[in-house]
Amino acid sequence: MIHINIFCIGKIKEQFIRDAINEYSKRLSKYCVLNIIELPDKKIPDKLNASIEKQIIDSESNEIISRFYKSDYKICLDLSGKEYSSPEFASKLNTLKLTQSEISFIIGGSLGVNNELKSLCNEKICFSRMTFPHQLMRVFLLEQIFRAFKINNNEKYHH
Repeated sequence: MIHINIFCIGKIKEQFIRDAINEYSKRLSKYCVLNIIELPDKKIPDKLNASIEKQIIDSESNEIISRFYKSDYKICLDLSGKEYSSPEFASKLNTLKLTQSEISFIIGGSLGVNNELKSLCNEKICFSRMTFPHQLMRVFLLEQIFRAFKINNNEKYHH
């Protein structure tokens, strides 16, 4: 069974988002071993300058880098990444399953991730050019992973 890791910065505070994450985690247990690795976010000061912003981004990015395995297939969620349709994303995951035992998705903090982390990833994907709360991106990602497994197993799921 494939292992899916989701590395993310910060804790989920809202109960309705935790409920959605728990529901998709339960649904995905049929298809994969899912690990959600929540890493602490750094406090963003009210007066943010470029130097402090870089320190926060580097600190959070280095925390992620220290946790993933070098052999993982790493996918960073990034605004400059490739956009997939749901069937294309399903096909991508199906292809990766043939050669990878671990796929790691990376959701950075609210300030993003540094170039070093991006360069260590096998690819970058973008869900939308719109900006969404990072907490909701976890739900969007889990839903798309679940949808991909349903598509790949020829199981009914709304489009």
